[in-house]
Amino acid sequence: MNIIDQNKEEFNKAIEHLKRDISSLRTGRATPALVEDVQVEAYGVKQPLKAVASISVQDAKTLVVSPWDKSVLQAVEAAIRLSPIGLNPVNDGKIIRLPLPELSQERRQDLIKVLHQKLEASRVAVRQIREDIRKEIETQEKNKEISEDDKYKFQDDLEKLVKEFNDKIKLVGEEKEKEITTI
Repeated sequence: MNIIDQNKEEFNKAIEHLKRDISSLRTGRATPALVEDVQVEAYGVKQPLKAVASISVQDAKTLVVSPWDKSVLQAVEAAIRLSPIGLNPVNDGKIIRLPLPELSQERRQDLIKVLHQKLEASRVAVRQIREDIRKEIETQEKNKEISEDDKYKFQDDLEKLVKEFNDKIKLVGEEKEKEITTI
């Protein structure tokens, strides 16, 4: 197995991280990813909302949060209210409903800017992985573990792989941008 194949998983991890990261960007559709990582003070410890409650989608514009222990209902409501996601929780004593307001055009543009920052961070991560692999290839050639021809072949393969993953990042970004701009 060559050096490129050994490190291909690093590129996949960068893409998976990007997908996870942008899943929390609000698109006008209700998704549990919007609130699952909100930190709730429960039992004397801060923990993610997904650790103390089930989060489900009631309809396209409403999330329902059901704490497993009703004694943390107030803490969950407070955590959501104070979080930067901008949702106004409705507590009925048993569950919390989170109606999602319509996104304004200005807010959509702000989300697209944030999306582009996250995409650029992923491209930087891919470039960093490429540089690490290049250094490893150079080291192997200096130590006579691989020939000069192999070095150039690996570098060409690496560039093709980087282009492939940059195209994947672009595709993920285009899909998310379409999601954000769809009314």
